[in-house]
Amino acid sequence: MTVFHHKCSYLIAVIILTALIGCKQEKPRELGVFRTPNATESLDLDAIQSNGELIVLTQYGAQSYFEFYGEGYGTLYKLADAYAQSIGCKVRVDVMRSEAELKQHLLDGDGDIVTYGMTVDDTLKEQFLLCGERELTHFIDSLKPIAWLVRKDAPLLAQSVNDWMAANETQFKDMTTLRITDGTGRVYTPRRRTYSPMLNRATGQISQFDHLFKKYATQCNWDWKLLAAQAYQESAFDPTAVSYMGALGLMQLMPTTARNMGVSISQAFDPETNLRGAVRLINQLNDYYGSIADRNERIKFILAAYNAGAGHIDDARSLARKYGKNPDLWNGNVDQCVLHLSEARYFNDEVVKHGYMRGTETYQYVYSIMDRWGSYR
Repeated sequence: MTVFHHKCSYLIAVIILTALIGCKQEKPRELGVFRTPNATESLDLDAIQSNGELIVLTQYGAQSYFEFYGEGYGTLYKLADAYAQSIGCKVRVDVMRSEAELKQHLLDGDGDIVTYGMTVDDTLKEQFLLCGERELTHFIDSLKPIAWLVRKDAPLLAQSVNDWMAANETQFKDMTTLRITDGTGRVYTPRRRTYSPMLNRATGQISQFDHLFKKYATQCNWDWKLLAAQAYQESAFDPTAVSYMGALGLMQLMPTTARNMGVSISQAFDPETNLRGAVRLINQLNDYYGSIADRNERIKFILAAYNAGAGHIDDARSLARKYGKNPDLWNGNVDQCVLHLSEARYFNDEVVKHGYMRGTETYQYVYSIMDRWGSYR
């Protein structure tokens, strides 16, 4: 009977841990349509507003759309979201794999507008109504004219978008600058002060937070100098830092991640509370990558997932398996696949579930921390 209870307790613990880790990964976005293909219903502005939802068709890309810890990012995505709010709608994103798919799905009525920056040519003008050509080309600083697309049977939507673009062009930068609001209504915008990577080399003091790194490193079984190296990479030891992606505090917790780790937005600027939440995340990722037997290898995967989200690192490991590399080794294996995930050929691969990622940033993040850790030691 005791053995039975022990097995049940173990099973329950595994289930809880799996659920917690699942909260940390971006949810895979299913590619496909949200409306009946070849729908005959014409959806113009009034119908879209009645539905309360603007369906945007786009491709993955640094400016167009990408996901980070389950949130949507990208300059053009932010503009589309701002426009949708102006007409009383929410945005629903449907990601396509090519420009040809974007045009065909729009013509088939599977979306309302293409918010990917399409290069303007005569064929495009014949098939679609163009939106924001002047404003978008100027804002993105494109070498060729670009525009959003609307079907020709939705002239009111096209006119609405063009009017909004013309009226709000000077506000585009403000609209696409991330802002985080806490429970009291206080707004935080990107900011960061840079401190010395080592406070006192002669005495071996790295930062004013060394006592916290030593305290919490024992809770995740890490060298405290590794935690310090990660903190410098994240915030340059600035506990009030806010990144352009919305990450907060000493260890740059994303707002959703912070809440899942028991840290509110206002608490995220307290160094100890922030570090405590970060260590909880590190422990969850350590369990998640428990199948990687080599501890030093596992650290690299933990760092990569901390930076980019476990979903993107899972994609890189899937690519590693597909192309004959070792999914449990970082150097020369998964790190190369992380770099590839910023290339359409790879982030559109059928084994990839989370799309585009800024691979160079994560690649440099891991190696910078490992190098700094070596220097601190």
